[in-house]
Amino acid sequence: MPVPISQAWTVASYVLKQKIQGRKQYPLVLMLEPLYKCNLACAGCGKIQYPAHVLKQELSPEECFKAVEECGAPMVSIPGGEPLMHSQIEKIVEGLVARKKYIYLCTNALLLKERLHLFKPSKYLTFSVHIDGQKEHHDFSVCREGGFDLAIEGVREALKQGFRVTTNTTLFDGADPNSVRAFFDEMMALGVEGMMLSPGYSYDKAPDQKHFLGRARTRRLFRAILSNRKPTWRFNQSMLFLEFLMGKRDFRCTPWGMPTYSIFGWQKPCYLLQDGYADTFNELMTTTEWDNFGTESGNPKCANCMVHSGYEASGVDYTFSSLKGLFAAAKATLFTKNDDDEAYRMLNEPVRPVHSYNPLVQIEAPSNNLEETRA
Repeated sequence: MPVPISQAWTVASYVLKQKIQGRKQYPLVLMLEPLYKCNLACAGCGKIQYPAHVLKQELSPEECFKAVEECGAPMVSIPGGEPLMHSQIEKIVEGLVARKKYIYLCTNALLLKERLHLFKPSKYLTFSVHIDGQKEHHDFSVCREGGFDLAIEGVREALKQGFRVTTNTTLFDGADPNSVRAFFDEMMALGVEGMMLSPGYSYDKAPDQKHFLGRARTRRLFRAILSNRKPTWRFNQSMLFLEFLMGKRDFRCTPWGMPTYSIFGWQKPCYLLQDGYADTFNELMTTTEWDNFGTESGNPKCANCMVHSGYEASGVDYTFSSLKGLFAAAKATLFTKNDDDEAYRMLNEPVRPVHSYNPLVQIEAPSNNLEETRA
């Protein structure tokens, strides 16, 4: 099983409690962004594009704990920026572990090996390492030659010291399904607990706006990758969400399932869109016009989104909404092969990965002494 039984039970009992109480909108995972500063400048990311005075700011541990207690979600994802660059990240993690929250600390792992001593192995702490595929593709995606090797070194050391480790992979247009499947084999051989997948989202600030997937291409790509899958592959996410990516299910977006708290406050409506901020979690939940977001809303910003932060919670919510949902989730978990002859044929189609005809743009790690520049 890719997660401890205690974690699966905590999440299941939490969601069932929300259902019994009749809550239609509830948080499943808090996306806690304690900083935006990063030691990478990936072409598909919009976070590092903030001005220097913003990149210098951090949430204090106390602000993080207050947000976690306000929200009440059983799981906390700590993205960024790069969380390991936060000056008090070990205190934040220690406090969340003491509160028995299941933490996924999202990291590019460039600093993981040297900063592991700050943490203690715990069932509540998982390092979710961002690796976008095999070596050449990953280095191209993060605009850093040698990034893959450094990440793998960090993963190996974390596993050696007894930490829980998962991978987090974002796929863009031009991804090679065969390479992605080979990458799965490599990660399983490495010994990670499980893998997470998501199509990329078109951040307005991202330097590369050409390689985000539309919904049709997303379904085709993930059908090729996830059909006829090997029994050794373990995924650390809702199996129904993976079926959604493959085009086998149709879910409504549930942006309230993964609310975001950052240096600016509670972000409306979700991790990916900025439609204003709320001062409190209650204000976020009660004043956000949730029907204005998601593909079914007609909002052009949501037209092509199939990202986990919008739809992973949809799969979990569907699972516990009826016996039909429970049966579907059990079936998707137990019968994972997904035989599909057409998907086999897709694997034989010629692919021209983006990195095969674009040079890797080497971006130096940002200085710690950031200065604001003119637009």
